[in-house]
Amino acid sequence: MIKAASLAIEINLLGFSQFLHKQGLQHRINEESGKQVIWVENQREADFVNELLNTWSFEQHSSEPSVSALMHEPASTVTHLLRTQLRSGMRAFFASPITISLVLLCLLVAIVSALGTQPARVATLFYPLIASDSLLHLLADVSRLDIMLRTLTPMFLHFGELHLVFNMLWLWYFGKQLEAIHPAWLFVVLIILTSFASNTAQYLYSNHSNFGGMSGVVYGLVGYTWVIHSFMPKSYLLFNRNMFVFFIVALVVMELVASSWIATAAHVGGLVVGLLLGLLSVLFYRFVLKQDIVGKVGKRPH
Repeated sequence: MIKAASLAIEINLLGFSQFLHKQGLQHRINEESGKQVIWVENQREADFVNELLNTWSFEQHSSEPSVSALMHEPASTVTHLLRTQLRSGMRAFFASPITISLVLLCLLVAIVSALGTQPARVATLFYPLIASDSLLHLLADVSRLDIMLRTLTPMFLHFGELHLVFNMLWLWYFGKQLEAIHPAWLFVVLIILTSFASNTAQYLYSNHSNFGGMSGVVYGLVGYTWVIHSFMPKSYLLFNRNMFVFFIVALVVMELVASSWIATAAHVGGLVVGLLLGLLSVLFYRFVLKQDIVGKVGKRPH
């Protein structure tokens, strides 16, 4: 085994250890030179533990100073904290540039469109009005680059604060993990395919283009992540079956109580394509590349 991390003896690692066990990560914790040392099997697991520790909240201490404490700190200390936060933000961007760019684009569109109340300002982002009587006829009409792009751009449209916040939180949660373990081009392909599938499913189902949101992509990422987590758990994605059940139940409830407000076909289309892409990814990595993890060896989720 190799040493993954060394922490102060007063930190309670029980909850952290239990979480690692739930993720299927075998480890050992012992005391060494007045420190608690976490041991794991390999460097990939060590990287995963350290990344998780960066965001883990322990009851024994607070990771951020209170506002009142900052007000009494010297100006140099406040400046140092601001610089630290800026550096953290830059590291986050360089670690997940695609995911963060998608979030920023959604926020920009939300500002320009006043959260969907001024749709005329972003009319070019709605799904193109092309053939909707069948998928084959629709694909035949996608003959130019601008039309092709407009089959994707509805994912940037959001209608209301809750719609935007819900999608951005889950896009960040799943996107940063998948982007970390996949080549950039493959992650982009995953976004494009789930976006196209979800938007096109909704357009064919409703026969109109007055819809939008990142929900279809999010459900695609949920389905993809669930397959990877279920069949190749050593990829160590932060996911569990209860989370998958939550999304399925939420989808059913939304259809029952708010079907006229919710783009259900987009959710289902994204989910189905995400599941299929996850299965293809598992088959490719396991039987072609002979790996028991999805993604490049040595890369890990954040």
